[in-house]
Amino acid sequence: LKLGPAASHRRASFSSDPIGCANHTYKHMCLKARHPKTKRDLMNMKTFCLWIVPVLILLQLGIEQVESKKYQRCELTRVLVENYNFDKTFISNWICLVEHESYLDTTKVTKKGNESKNYGLFQINSKDYCSEGRKGGQCNMKCEDFSNDDISDDIACARMIQEREGFKYWKGWDRFCRNPQNLPNLRVACNLRSLSPVRSPRGFLTG
Repeated sequence: LKLGPAASHRRASFSSDPIGCANHTYKHMCLKARHPKTKRDLMNMKTFCLWIVPVLILLQLGIEQVESKKYQRCELTRVLVENYNFDKTFISNWICLVEHESYLDTTKVTKKGNESKNYGLFQINSKDYCSEGRKGGQCNMKCEDFSNDDISDDIACARMIQEREGFKYWKGWDRFCRNPQNLPNLRVACNLRSLSPVRSPRGFLTG
């Protein structure tokens, strides 16, 4: 069977978008379907439509759970120290800036007045350090990749920024965390002394 250009495009998009495929099927099979010819056809259609609705819900919930993540303070502290070898001396600065920049939400995207956007856990700006829709910027990364639950690319770019510009790059840190007295006491709250690096990911600078 030879597909036309429009059909081929839909097929390609559905293969990478299961929710879109299920939605399309539901719309045409359940909402726009003509009256069935037989009682058996009616029963089959009802069964199918009852089945596709929970599938749509599960697909949506599954993708949201995979893509989004909101950390707790001590949870992120442990991840940064143990998995990404962040220096304990500066970890309070990192946690403080993330709390005031993204509220520990990996999916946060903030529109700025200069038509740029800040992306992800570290609110990295699309004007200088990443590009929207493709890899680019000083970190040579795609901005949209910062707004999911994989924070390894966020961390690599954030470390580069901190090394070049310091913590003052982040307005949240400059306003709320510059004074050491405002930094969270992670030694007490998160038992920081008990944490130690488990692995050292390749390509990451020491935090």
